[in-house]
Amino acid sequence: MTEDSLKARAQELLAHAGVRIDGDAPHDVRVHEPQLYARVFAHGSLGLGEAYMDGWWDCADLAGFFFRVLDAHVDEHLKTLDTLLAHLRARFVNLQRGERAWEIGKAHYDLGNDLFHAMLGKRLVYSCGYWKDASDLDAAQEAKLDLVCRKLQLKPGMRVLDIGCGWGEALKFAAERYGARGVGVTVSEQQAAYARELCAGLPVEIRLQDYRELDERFDAIFSIGMFEHVGWKNYRTYFETARRCLAGDGPAGGGLFLLHAIGTNEAPSRPDPWIEKYIFPNSMIPAASQVTAALEGLFVVEDWHNFGADYERTLMAWRANVEAAWPQLAARYDERFRRMWRFYLSCSAAVFRARRDQLWQLTLSPRGVRGGYRVPR
Repeated sequence: MTEDSLKARAQELLAHAGVRIDGDAPHDVRVHEPQLYARVFAHGSLGLGEAYMDGWWDCADLAGFFFRVLDAHVDEHLKTLDTLLAHLRARFVNLQRGERAWEIGKAHYDLGNDLFHAMLGKRLVYSCGYWKDASDLDAAQEAKLDLVCRKLQLKPGMRVLDIGCGWGEALKFAAERYGARGVGVTVSEQQAAYARELCAGLPVEIRLQDYRELDERFDAIFSIGMFEHVGWKNYRTYFETARRCLAGDGPAGGGLFLLHAIGTNEAPSRPDPWIEKYIFPNSMIPAASQVTAALEGLFVVEDWHNFGADYERTLMAWRANVEAAWPQLAARYDERFRRMWRFYLSCSAAVFRARRDQLWQLTLSPRGVRGGYRVPR
């Protein structure tokens, strides 16, 4: 196809989303390189993202553009070889086993604590905030941590496990506010080092360890924003690990396990090629069907809470923080990284605005809470 015919096809598709090429609206795209159309039709989201990183196109309201495209399902018309290969790789290869399990730590979470300090706010909590009664990011993150502790019914002296503990903020909160003792595991060296310093003086142990190696008892378990890196071939192992580590023989039915994770409405095991290459290698968003099959016979689902719309506000707050801090960050991160990170946060916010992905909190018990579980909100 010629360049003009490819442009015409792009205009036709974008018109379904109310987006124009070189239009005046904030969500319209401005094309600087005519070869953009061939690149996108050949490589889909990977081509679109890389072209943005290279400065081939711009958009004043990038999140608004993506929302319109996703809400109109324009992306479904771009079936490329890159998308197919990413799907097949995720479906048939265990991308999160052995040495691969450690790649996400090196590729993403070890990028630099300066970047995450600038982005995440008062606490280094890299997951969706809870905006029910919050008016700013810091309040939303505190509300989320408190919600987790209340759902787990934490009490002084309880021993808790954090699978994928990040920078240790959740364990610190549980120890200081609820008197809990804790163990956290992560595959990121920078996160582990920071978490140990953050939790110094508290009854908290931070380990650089694969979750599959755990075999000890805890009164409660939580896992916040880590399940996206587990991979569907390992979901059963993940829940089996949590089950063997959770004390479950008490008269009330045992302890509780809270899983906080992104979930998708789409077909299972379909990672985005651009996200896979540049942001979260070897990661995938679970479908509800995959989760329920993996926990059968291991846990009772006491509660399945969805507050996915809150993730848009969280991501846009992160983006605003990065943009505000860029004069300080620019000495270490180049302009191509800045555009990559802007693309990532904007596209992710649009996914949640369009309700294509969700944010789930599952509260699970080994044998069912005797008398029933009353759900905190």
